[in-house]
Amino acid sequence: MTTTVSDSPLTPVSWRTYLALCKLKVVAAIVFTAVIGMFLAVPGLPPLAVAFWAALGIGLAAASAAALNHVYDREIDGKMQRTEARPLPQARIGPRQAQGFAAVLGVLSMAILTLLVNPLTALLTFLSLIGYAVIYTRYLKRVTVQNIVIGGAAGAAPPVLGWCAVTGTLDPHALLLFLLIFVWTPPHFWPLALAKKDEYKLAEMPMLPVIYGDELTKLHILLYTILLLVVSLLPYLTGMSGLIYLLAAVTLGVGFLHYAIRLKRAPDNRLAMRTFGFSLVYLVGIFSALLVDHYFRLVP
Repeated sequence: MTTTVSDSPLTPVSWRTYLALCKLKVVAAIVFTAVIGMFLAVPGLPPLAVAFWAALGIGLAAASAAALNHVYDREIDGKMQRTEARPLPQARIGPRQAQGFAAVLGVLSMAILTLLVNPLTALLTFLSLIGYAVIYTRYLKRVTVQNIVIGGAAGAAPPVLGWCAVTGTLDPHALLLFLLIFVWTPPHFWPLALAKKDEYKLAEMPMLPVIYGDELTKLHILLYTILLLVVSLLPYLTGMSGLIYLLAAVTLGVGFLHYAIRLKRAPDNRLAMRTFGFSLVYLVGIFSALLVDHYFRLVP
């Protein structure tokens, strides 16, 4: 059961509450893909000082966006079982305090990226923050079933940010990494939406399974998974990566496709969370393969 949110909780705010606002698991995934982008951008090791400050700045920006997400979604979170224990629905912190915390993180992030990395990375990170925290969370999520597809652009930015951090430029290969995450996002998120359909319906969120039903959602998951398998071959086909990556991409892609086909054929949604779980394994695996392949090819 949720508690009415106030701007001034009666008890002091715990540091654990502030950490909960940051969505550390999400931030870790963002920083992970950004760091991979840094290492792929150069033939050897990236400048370690720049890589450190870039990872910190990008991580702080992601945490700022997460905190704003908590603020804008507080009423929705209070209606959903999987999110009702978050800090704002439980009144462990007020919206103004959470916004202030997000602002501090955001300003610190921009200062670090501008002064210690480069202005282009700071600008792109700021646009990603606004894209996720404002455009996606506050507007797209509430008005279209394609919210996760359009909003996925913000979530696909981290490897580009990492690449830009160590080179100061945008590169077509960095955009391939962007495309990889962009196409991965729908078949990653829609299984979760299937599993939590009743909660999204209660929260009046126009998610694909809520508006168009399970079968069309499963078809979308399958089609996007096929597209993902094709897109994942592009780093090899363009000469960015070699055979180690190709083997991993095909293996992981076929595994993802296996789950998507089984989910499409299933009469219920019991496989949805397993498909969602494999999508996380896929992301870590494919980016790890990119990194291993990159350095293996440098060995004489």
